[in-house]
Amino acid sequence: MLSNHLQNGIETARLVWSRLPNSDDEALDEVGLSKKSDGSRSESLDYEVIENNAYREEQAQRGKLMVGYYVGVKWFFALLIGIGTGLAAVFINISVENFAGWKFQLTFSIIQKSYVAGFLVYILFNLLLVFSSVYIVTQFAPAAAGSGIPEIKGYLNGVDTHGILLFRTLIGKIFGSIGSVGGGLALGKEGPLVHTGACIASLLGQGGSTKYHLSSRWLQVFKTDRDRRDLVTCGCAAGVAAAFRAPVGGVLFALEEVTSWWRSQLMWRVFFTSAVVAVVVRTAMGWCKSGKCGHFGSGGFIIWDISDGQEDYSFEELLPMAIIGVIGGLLGALFNQLTLYITYWRRNYLHKKGSRVKMIEVCLVSLITSVISFGLPLLRKCSPCPEVELNSSIECPRPPGMYGNYVNFYCGKDKEYNDLATIFFNTQDDAIRNLFSAKTIHEYSAQSLLTFLVMFYSLAVVTFGTAVPAGQFVPGIMIGSTYGRLVGMFVVNFYKKLNIEEGTYALLGAASFLGGSMRMTVSLCVIMVEITNNLKLLPLIMLVLLISKVCFKEPCMLVVDLP
Repeated sequence: MLSNHLQNGIETARLVWSRLPNSDDEALDEVGLSKKSDGSRSESLDYEVIENNAYREEQAQRGKLMVGYYVGVKWFFALLIGIGTGLAAVFINISVENFAGWKFQLTFSIIQKSYVAGFLVYILFNLLLVFSSVYIVTQFAPAAAGSGIPEIKGYLNGVDTHGILLFRTLIGKIFGSIGSVGGGLALGKEGPLVHTGACIASLLGQGGSTKYHLSSRWLQVFKTDRDRRDLVTCGCAAGVAAAFRAPVGGVLFALEEVTSWWRSQLMWRVFFTSAVVAVVVRTAMGWCKSGKCGHFGSGGFIIWDISDGQEDYSFEELLPMAIIGVIGGLLGALFNQLTLYITYWRRNYLHKKGSRVKMIEVCLVSLITSVISFGLPLLRKCSPCPEVELNSSIECPRPPGMYGNYVNFYCGKDKEYNDLATIFFNTQDDAIRNLFSAKTIHEYSAQSLLTFLVMFYSLAVVTFGTAVPAGQFVPGIMIGSTYGRLVGMFVVNFYKKLNIEEGTYALLGAASFLGGSMRMTVSLCVIMVEITNNLKLLPLIMLVLLISKVCFKEPCMLVVDLP
C-alpha cells in the first residue's frame, strides 16, 4: 500500500515537472506573450545604480584600458544599430513599393480588357499579402502584432514584457509589415520600424540570439539592464529616423515619448545613431535612383517635399488654420476612443477563440478594404484634365500603373481622370504626396475627399488592433491631409487668392490629427518639417499642434469620452 502511494506520488511529481516551462521553451498565453513559471507576463527592470562598497571596489579595479574598451563598444553598437535599422527600413520600403507596384500594374493591365477580372486579381493579390502577414504573426511571432511602441515604452520605463525583443519578433515585424502594408490595409509601417530598431538594439546588447545560434561572446559586454535600456533607446530613435528620414525628429521622439530616463551621454549616442541612419537611407536611395530597385525608384521613400508650395500666408488664414487644429483634436480623440472600445471587445471576446479566428478576421478586413478601394472609384464621374504647365512634371492622365496624380480609371475619354482613384490606387506614401502637392488646385472634388475621409477613417479604426504589424502614423497623415485639403478648398473659394495652396492645408491637417491622436508636440513638429522640407511652415505647424493637443486634453475629451 505504502509503495503504491509512493509510486503514484513520484509519477505525479514527474508529470508536474515535465509541464513546467523553461527558458528554452516558454509557455505562451492567449495573447501570444510568454509566461513565467508563476504565470506572470512581465517583470520589473532595475535601472538604478546602487553605489555601495562592492560597486565602488568593482569600479576601482577597472583599468583605463577596460573603461576605454567599454565606451568604444557602446559607440560601435550605436553605429551597428544605425546601419542595421537603416538597412531594415530600406528593405521594407523596397519590398512594399515593389509589391504595390506589381499589384497596380497588373490590375491596370487587366482592366483594359475586363474590370471584373481586374477586380478579382486585385482582391486576390491583397489577400495573399495580408494572409502571409497574419500567418507569420500568429504562427511564428505573436509579439510582432501591433505597432510595438507601447511595449517599448513600457520596457524603457522598467516593465519587461516577455517576447517583445526576441529575434523571431524582429523577423515577424519586418516580413509582417511588408505583407500588411503591401496588401493595402489602412495601417502604416512607421510604428513597426520603431519596434524593429529596438529589437536590433536589444539583440546586439545581449550578444545575439542563442536559440538560433547567432551569438558571439565578443559582443556580450553589457550585462546590466541600464546599458541595454540605453541601446534600446538608440534603436527607437533610429526607427523613427529611418521611417521618416528625420534624424532630429528621431532624437526628439526618443526624448519626448518613449523614455523617462535621459542624460547627456545618451543624447550624443542617440544623435549619432540617427545620423548614421540618415546616411544609410540616403545612400540606398541614391543607388536606387538608377532603376535597380524596381518600382521603388518611382515611389521612393517617405518624404513629401512641398518646398515649392505656398510662400506666405495672410492674417485672415489663421482662423481656418485654427479650425483645422480643432477638427484634428476632435477627430483624434474620437479615433482613440473608438479604437479603445473595439480593441477591448476584440481582446475579451474575439481573440480568445484562437489564432484561426485572428486569421479569418484579418482576411475579412482585407476583403472589405479591397472592395471599398476598388468599388468606390467606379461610382465617381471622371473629370476633364486641367491645363498643365509646360515645365511641370505632372502628367494628366498619368500612364497606367505608374505613380503620380490624375489616375484614368473607368473613364470614357483619354483626357479624363478619376479623382477618387487618384487616392485609392496609390501606395499611402504616394497618395499623401498627391494630397500635399502644389499647383494642383481643384484636382479633387469635395465629395470625393469627404467619401474617402469617412471610409478610410472607419477602416483605420477597425484595422488597428488586428493580428498584423500596424502603425498609426501614415493612416493619421492620410486622414488629416484629407480634411485639411477640404478646408483648403473652402479657403481658396472664399478668399479668391491665387497664392493659396490646398496642399499646405493638407499638411496642417495631417499635423493636427497626429497631434490630437498621439499627443506629441515638439518631436512631431520637427518630423513634419523634416519630411516636407519647408521651414517656412514651422509657425503654422506649431499653431495647429498646440490647438489640437489642448483640444484633446480639455474640452474635446468631454465630448467624446462617453460611458
